[in-house]
Amino acid sequence: MPSAPEYPASPQAVEAFAGHLVEVLNHGALCLMLSLGHRTGLFDALRGRPPSTSEAIAAASGLNERYVREWLGAMATAGIVTVEPTGPRFALPPAHAACLTRADAADNLAVFAQYIAVLGAVEDAIATAFRTGDGVPYERYTRFHEVMAEDSGQSVLSSLESDILPLVPGLTDHLERGIRVLDVGCGSGRIINHLAGRYPRSEFTGLDLSPQAIARGRAEAKAEGLDNVVFIEADAAEMEHRLEARGFELITTFDAIHDQADPQGGLRGIHRALVPEGIYLMQDIRGSGEIHGDLDHPLGPFLYTVSCMHCTPVSLARGGPGLGAMWGEPLARDYLQRAGFRDIRVHQLAHDLQNNWYVATR
Repeated sequence: MPSAPEYPASPQAVEAFAGHLVEVLNHGALCLMLSLGHRTGLFDALRGRPPSTSEAIAAASGLNERYVREWLGAMATAGIVTVEPTGPRFALPPAHAACLTRADAADNLAVFAQYIAVLGAVEDAIATAFRTGDGVPYERYTRFHEVMAEDSGQSVLSSLESDILPLVPGLTDHLERGIRVLDVGCGSGRIINHLAGRYPRSEFTGLDLSPQAIARGRAEAKAEGLDNVVFIEADAAEMEHRLEARGFELITTFDAIHDQADPQGGLRGIHRALVPEGIYLMQDIRGSGEIHGDLDHPLGPFLYTVSCMHCTPVSLARGGPGLGAMWGEPLARDYLQRAGFRDIRVHQLAHDLQNNWYVATR
């Protein structure tokens, strides 16, 4: 067999690509530092603080100075914080704080950096799955529910009343008067508990397959004294056999369909669980369904990485089709139509780069 022809690369092209890879390595390492800065509260402590020494920053944060100093080294060399030689003294510019602190809710990108560490922890299992084709079960992902809850807490909860519920005309009025609501794949229940507290006349049910997530949802509901919300531990495919109530006026899923074991069956179950004219609100990842169609996606590499290392293997581990996070709007529409939904409308929110918001009627 003749060998494939070789096309030698120019030295300039090699040098340019090597420089790009150096940036990738720096940015990949920086994600771990951003995650630590968020988790330890360092970014929040630096917000609005005048230039300070590592000793002063560590004392204000209740952290060990030696670790804080090394973290500040990563932040300074990356241009995240400024550094004055005298001291030295470090500061977080206001424009940077607006993207890295809890005070800025949905704009806090440090939350997403946590996914890199979470996914890196299962790299060995994913490498094995590349060879065997097997999946990686959900329980292997340490802290994933915790990070997902924080992610949805800032990206969904912060805009629930202002942007998301208004996607369905008149929905808030119905919630005020009292309707039945089901959240499939509710995770730790932050969204459903928030709604239950906000709309006491409505009845809410959260369903998720993770016992740890359900336990957290129940604990939060109990702590907040919510008596209009219940949680059920079950797979979406088992939903119809586990729900005592029937006839929900509203069913929601937040980034939960594409990694199901049976996404089509889950959507059919959601359709059957709705009352006539009931509304299904589905948040799912925005994508074209084709790799070449996602080349300009602002979060393309990140979303395909999450899909490769979580969404796809979690589905495959449970015998699912492994749709992946980037299954795309055309396929999502097809699944909804085959499940029986009509009048499917797709919305995009100005503050949300990664999701489509589907509103469909039974």
